[in-house]
Amino acid sequence: MKRMQRWIAVSLAALLLAAFGLAQDSSKKSFTFHGKVLGVDEKAGSLNIDGENVPGWMEAMKMDYKVDDPSVLKKVKVGDQISATVYAGDYSLHKVQVMPKGDSKSKK
Repeated sequence: MKRMQRWIAVSLAALLLAAFGLAQDSSKKSFTFHGKVLGVDEKAGSLNIDGENVPGWMEAMKMDYKVDDPSVLKKVKVGDQISATVYAGDYSLHKVQVMPKGDSKSKK
């Protein structure tokens, strides 16, 4: 019986810690990122992007960015214009989407 109570207590503590961690991530300020794909590196799980200026997050620059969803690397091609969500203190691209041709906000 004590074993079961201990297991339940440990499980609840783990769930609370996980919930606390998720709450912290959602409190980070988010930004919309736009850029042009210069390279795709499936092995490294990253995209080389000529990114536009994102005020409050990063100046315009060419850089390798990790992606949160590796399946994106099979969909994105060199030359595509993308948009993504980025978060303060995190240099990964989240929710990457290829912009429709002719509908890009990017001027690069």
